[in-house]
Amino acid sequence: MAAARPVAMDGGDAKGGARAALGGLTTRGRSFLAAGLAAAACAYVLGQSDLLRVGLLLAVLPLVCVMVLYRTRYRVTGTRRLSPSRVPAGSEARVHLRMDNISRLPTGLLMLQDRVPYVLGPRPRFVLDRVEPGGRREVSYRVRSDLRGHYPLGPLQLRLSDPFGMCELTRSFSTYDTLVVIPHTEPLPPVRLAGETSGYGEGRQRSLALAGEDDVIPRGYRHGDDLRRVHWRSTARYGELMVRREEQPQRARCTVLLDTRLTAYRGTGPDSAFEWAVSGAASALVHMLERGFAVRLLTDTGDAVPGEGEGGFAGSSQATADAAGLLLDTLAVVGHSDGGGLSRAYDVLRGGGEGLLIAFLGDLDEEQTGVVARMRQRSGGAVAFVLDGAAWVNGESPQSREEAAGRLRRLREAGWTVVPVEPGAQLSALWRLAGPQGAPAGSKGFSGGWS
Repeated sequence: MAAARPVAMDGGDAKGGARAALGGLTTRGRSFLAAGLAAAACAYVLGQSDLLRVGLLLAVLPLVCVMVLYRTRYRVTGTRRLSPSRVPAGSEARVHLRMDNISRLPTGLLMLQDRVPYVLGPRPRFVLDRVEPGGRREVSYRVRSDLRGHYPLGPLQLRLSDPFGMCELTRSFSTYDTLVVIPHTEPLPPVRLAGETSGYGEGRQRSLALAGEDDVIPRGYRHGDDLRRVHWRSTARYGELMVRREEQPQRARCTVLLDTRLTAYRGTGPDSAFEWAVSGAASALVHMLERGFAVRLLTDTGDAVPGEGEGGFAGSSQATADAAGLLLDTLAVVGHSDGGGLSRAYDVLRGGGEGLLIAFLGDLDEEQTGVVARMRQRSGGAVAFVLDGAAWVNGESPQSREEAAGRLRRLREAGWTVVPVEPGAQLSALWRLAGPQGAPAGSKGFSGGWS
């Protein structure tokens, strides 16, 4: 929510205010002024006093309106509130505007206008009746975007008009808000992916399980600790009661790789292959966080998410929502990269530890297929959702079916669980194919669809 500082609806300095007020003459006001001057000139030439009085009336009326607005002295404040401030693509958000008159004078007729990007819809305009001193007016409008991104809302503009519509005075607030449109996410079924460990931390090294008696790291006694865990040797050394630390299992980790190469996708818009890949990566990240994994988002450029720890974002009851918000905010603005390869992502994976790898890939040539195949050696399990960009645009792949099938078969031979993605496919349905029971079905679908 953003609260704008008070805006004075007055003329400001004498010269600048008068010039701004005269510049605020509407078409009607300019027409009246021009007609009055023309009538006065004709009355002077023809010697018609009645025509002169009419001309003076026509010319003086817009000038009086300008003077009235110029002499106006009142102050208003504006507040904008987004509900919610982060919405999935294709969903609506409501913007609430509130105007407060903090001066001692009532306002005249006001027109309130908020600036919004064209992708969110038409620019909203509201007409506010007379606002009494200390009074307020509240209005709202809806915005919606099928394209993810960060969209600025504001600043607010107030337009003051006289009752005759001869002159308008416009003032703008300085603050604005940002609407974050995140990728659409799907709820995924609780399927154990191929290569995933069977339980939280199971099958992994434990930091203290293999430690000997001399390697025990004790800590101070806390109320409620089991006395059977007291380490007497350390107690005698430190002079206070010390206990053995509990065995700490290592958190299961997952890396979600998003291929953003411009050469890997074709087409644009909310129904394009790239947008499907971004939405799929967002769904996978949220799903793995909810399952308690420490997740990490990785793109072909090798960049990390701001605020991401060394092992990724850790999912817990308190931090899951915040971590998911940071990841979705990053995906809201991710775009195509100019790079042509996945070597930077491979270097990051080569320097990290083992864990589950979930990749959303676009078109792969022979070289990039080899790079992806080597990534499998640095992970405990690997699942690849492969999109054929040309098929999403033309309905058919320009590559020969034998070459496409051979490259995907090469990934499967390297240990990847490969799931081809057809245009318009639902990730929740493909997610089941990535499990141990669905992997053969995924292979069958691959053979029947692309070979």
